[in-house]
Amino acid sequence: MCHVPDSNNNAHNDSSNRSSDRNLIAQLLLVVAGAFAFGVFVLPPLYDVFCEVTGFGGRTNAEAVAAIEAPDLSREIRIEFVTTTNEYAQFEFAADTDSMTVNPGRMYFATFTATNLSADEKVAQAVPSVAPSSAAAYFTKIECFCFTSQAFVADEERALPLQFIVDPDLPEYVDTITLQYTFFDTARVAANTEN
Repeated sequence: MCHVPDSNNNAHNDSSNRSSDRNLIAQLLLVVAGAFAFGVFVLPPLYDVFCEVTGFGGRTNAEAVAAIEAPDLSREIRIEFVTTTNEYAQFEFAADTDSMTVNPGRMYFATFTATNLSADEKVAQAVPSVAPSSAAAYFTKIECFCFTSQAFVADEERALPLQFIVDPDLPEYVDTITLQYTFFDTARVAANTEN
């Protein structure tokens, strides 16, 4: 005897399959929305905290900005300034002094000089790093040319300011901090990342 398919049963299965497909699509959309929200709202603050703690990307602890100067005159720290220019950047860039000796807890100023060697307007960005990494949380840049991009007209030379303080809680074993800046032509970097 032949079995005739029950049209009601097939309709029920189709409806059930459509319902489970809708549930799956809704769940997948929730996962996508959650991943997007995590990437936009949660990840940037976590990255900022990571950079502040480790000094990665030149970011340093900003809490000392509000601190009143309380120099530790019994201790001296050597600050070394190292500068490099990205090979594609048409700039000269150097610290006005190679190093300075500072007392923790006192505010200091340093200057760097950058020159646009091209006949065109250029925009540059300095990317800092602090070594040893354990000192990064104790080296606070109050004012720094590295906080923003720098626009230069053709052949322009400019002094770039840095204001900083070393926290007196810097571990005793650290007697030298190296602050390195790499100077990039932002238009050139953007063009290379697009290719």
